[in-house]
Amino acid sequence: MIGKGREKEKTGFQESRPYNPRIDLQTDFVMVYGIGDDMPERIKKWKERGYVVHLMTGVAWGGYEDYLNGKIDGRTHWDEAQKNSEYDNIIHGTSVDMPYMVPTIAYSDFLTLRIKRAVDAGVDAIHLEEPEFWVEGGYSDAFKREWEIYYKEPWKEPHESVDGQYKASRLKAYLYTRCLDRLCSNLKEYAKVEYNRNLRFYVPTHSLVNYTQWRIVSPESHLIDLPSVDGYIAQIWTGTSRTPNVYEGVRKERTFETAFLEYGIMQELVRGTGRNMWFLHDPIEDNPNHTWKDYKENYFKIVAASLLHPDVSNYEVCPWPNRVFNGTYPLGDGKGKEGIPGEYATILLTLMNTLRDMEQNDIRWDNKSSKIGILLADSAMYQRNYPDWHKRVKSFKYDGTSYDQLNDLEVSELIDWSSFYGLALPILKHGIPIRPVQLDNIRRFAGYIDDYKVLLLSYEFMKPEHPDIHNAIAEWVKNGGALVYVGDGSDSFHNVHEWWNSGKRKYKTPAEHLSECLGLKADIKPGLYNIGKGVLAYLGVHPIKCAKSREYADKLRETVKAAADALKDEGVKIEPRNSFVLHRGPYIIASVMDESISNDPVVLNGKFVNLFDELLPVCDTFTIRPGEQALLYDLKKVRKSLQLIAASSRIENISALKNGFSFSATGPEAVTASARFYCAQRPIKAEAHESKSSKNTNIELNWNEESSTVLLRYHNCHDGLTISVEW
Repeated sequence: MIGKGREKEKTGFQESRPYNPRIDLQTDFVMVYGIGDDMPERIKKWKERGYVVHLMTGVAWGGYEDYLNGKIDGRTHWDEAQKNSEYDNIIHGTSVDMPYMVPTIAYSDFLTLRIKRAVDAGVDAIHLEEPEFWVEGGYSDAFKREWEIYYKEPWKEPHESVDGQYKASRLKAYLYTRCLDRLCSNLKEYAKVEYNRNLRFYVPTHSLVNYTQWRIVSPESHLIDLPSVDGYIAQIWTGTSRTPNVYEGVRKERTFETAFLEYGIMQELVRGTGRNMWFLHDPIEDNPNHTWKDYKENYFKIVAASLLHPDVSNYEVCPWPNRVFNGTYPLGDGKGKEGIPGEYATILLTLMNTLRDMEQNDIRWDNKSSKIGILLADSAMYQRNYPDWHKRVKSFKYDGTSYDQLNDLEVSELIDWSSFYGLALPILKHGIPIRPVQLDNIRRFAGYIDDYKVLLLSYEFMKPEHPDIHNAIAEWVKNGGALVYVGDGSDSFHNVHEWWNSGKRKYKTPAEHLSECLGLKADIKPGLYNIGKGVLAYLGVHPIKCAKSREYADKLRETVKAAADALKDEGVKIEPRNSFVLHRGPYIIASVMDESISNDPVVLNGKFVNLFDELLPVCDTFTIRPGEQALLYDLKKVRKSLQLIAASSRIENISALKNGFSFSATGPEAVTASARFYCAQRPIKAEAHESKSSKNTNIELNWNEESSTVLLRYHNCHDGLTISVEW
């Protein structure tokens, strides 16, 4: 049943505001945000409401003015603010007092001291969010000092050479890895010594896909190497996934497809580790200028994309519920603002409660194509700046709508990151489940890529940090894998001073070393090569071309198909379609894509409940058109005479009675709730009793004879309702 105990921590949300009945979402845990003076009181109030309480704070920025201005240790620390090449501070938001920080030892120790107060207040876990170092940074005095300590050489201006940029970004990733390790280890020891308590640490972070496109450096897979980190939140939402990209020459938002790739790479942080991962959804986004209709449509895309990754079943259902349920956003006619529409609020609560039930063993895809992997490395973040590229652009506004001076290939690539999307989108858009695979993990885990029969790889937008990765890839190919390599060797970052061009054997590109590991010449020609039981397919073009035109997108698809066919393995199939349909226990998740092989809708026949509708309607046929998504409950999966299908309240204590059944329902104030139950007999009456009063309330009851389900409609109560239903 959906009503499970909070101890499993399946769902949660983050909030900086004190407890409020209108934002009491009834998840398993809450992340109290911020380490200000009122933090202990906020923690106390949420605990009193029955929540497991975590703390979340920014690790790269925050209200740390006392530290910056010397009130902590008598020394000002503005030299630790991230600075760009103009020596301006890189600021978070609009406050001049909130810069992004260089994570020095002193800064890490300051955060440790501040966060101890949360440990003293009794939180069960701490989330250190968004360890971010901007690509444009690397010019502050603190960073220069760290460079000289790490590289044992004088600091170099990052923008003057590809080598300087690559080294600067790699150092940035190291610094935040060190910071998190120091913070988590110190505080875990403190909790154990002072309270004999096992404190947990999580890192909420954007995906490697998003950080690379947005030109931010973060530890990403380096976090796997830290034993003090217990898991992550995949911070993926409309704001990240609606970032435009290019497919077959067209630049536009592709929220579902981008989110699918983002969630895909994030699950690689926990695959094989036993650590926890929560996928985040946001019913709106940071940009407050969209309409509720826009937010809802994109939210459905995000939810569907996340649910198509069934290996993860924990969710952060909402960041900042106060801005969702109490905020106002533009009307469609531009003549004012409005609060959340009632039907959207009901749908949100239905989905938030349904997400606790996603840990299902019965997983089945309608898609017949084998899953394909696209290898992606942390080093993609290291080469997101070309020397002096910004001086060639007269105006550049990255708000998702305005792009100037995009004729320059390198500048266009920095904005669109087409070298990655040029490989991923042509496959994904044809309904073939392509998933990002963390290249760096090949050397962390034995047999890491064995689940795949076809892998795509290019070193035109990333580099392998260690040569032994190629030995593992070569062994995988020889044992029956198909590797599709795409690249022409033109990326200027091939010239960084690294292992492939500085050892006894020197190579122009790391691809030449890979070729030799496969038993081929270093400078092979494009084509198909049989290697042991496997095959190498080499397409000698820059991946950007596969994004810029349909011709090269087709060439990529043809190359992938040829490589898969060459394996002569009946278990490897490439069957294009314009949709994804996944059966996840009783839930059906579907998405139909535009810009695909056809504009045909997907028509599902059976008996379903539509969870994207406030009234949870029952239907025998459901049609999903291009650009649409669906989340359905398959009533054929009902196995009990009394079963909850879905509800926009937290439903618990379901009990069969002599003449009906009863249950408890709790949810945020001022939101109308829907609850649909399957029951063997037809109910004739329903009544609600408020837990903290003697007030009885009649409930709207609608029976559906064909499905043997009843829909109950009532007003949520944060103190809870006891609802009785009579036959």
